Amino acid sequence: MTASGRIEAAFKGRLGDFQLDVAFDIPASGVTVLFGPSGCGKTTVLRCVAGLERLSGRLLVDGETWQDARTFVAPHRRPVGYVFQEASLLAHLSVRRNLLFGFRRTHGVKPVAIDQVTALLGLEPLMERGVERLSGGERQRVAIGRALLSQPRLLLMDEPLASLDQQRKAEVLPYLERLHGELSIPILYVTHDPVEAAKLGDRIISLRDGRASPAVDIAPDDPQTDDLQRRLLSVGPEALTRELIAAGSSEAVAGLAVAALQAGLAPSPG
Repeated sequence: MTASGRIEAAFKGRLGDFQLDVAFDIPASGVTVLFGPSGCGKTTVLRCVAGLERLSGRLLVDGETWQDARTFVAPHRRPVGYVFQEASLLAHLSVRRNLLFGFRRTHGVKPVAIDQVTALLGLEPLMERGVERLSGGERQRVAIGRALLSQPRLLLMDEPLASLDQQRKAEVLPYLERLHGELSIPILYVTHDPVEAAKLGDRIISLRDGRASPAVDIAPDDPQTDDLQRRLLSVGPEALTRELIAAGSSEAVAGLAVAALQAGLAPSPG
């Protein structure tokens, strides 16, 4: 049995020609980024956590078993919110009614309130608007709000910005950063974008060819930051990435470190 306050997962199996074999043990807090190229298994891991894909393995969330050799909690009984690449809103309903469609009442747990969600996501001016009149970024913010109002213990986000152009990504990203800072719901966030990963993640799990590297914490106050920023200005991002790899960083973590430095952040490259 895992201690409470952690997410312990291990999934192994074959889907067609693809073989997945991943395991991780992370805090049930903050944002954990599943990072890697297309086809490496990121979405499959997310679907396994949601119960939408069933491979052999185990999953314990905050001390509760969702899957092991004898147990498999059905997807509709797992308290997760799932945000897909496409918003998939109900076209015949207003923003307000789409949000209410996801709302669940809870017993004994302080719920995420509708007013809180609309304020965090900047949805107040849109509440009576039909979804066909929303931009792509606005639609995705509504989809995130609907997932939060399902009162999840775990929020799963599968490349929620991938379908947006750069302008719409820039519109939505600050709202995701705000959620990170103000809500206590742990998030598993899938992306292949190093800037997104560096801006949002507390820790990174890099995936490649169906296998996962150990989780790496991102430290915003790394004392090496000033030196690394000066080195970045001196040699440029590609050379600094090569230097970090030569010093022992994985390729993925080195790339994230440089992306974060470029974005004015400071993940540890170790």
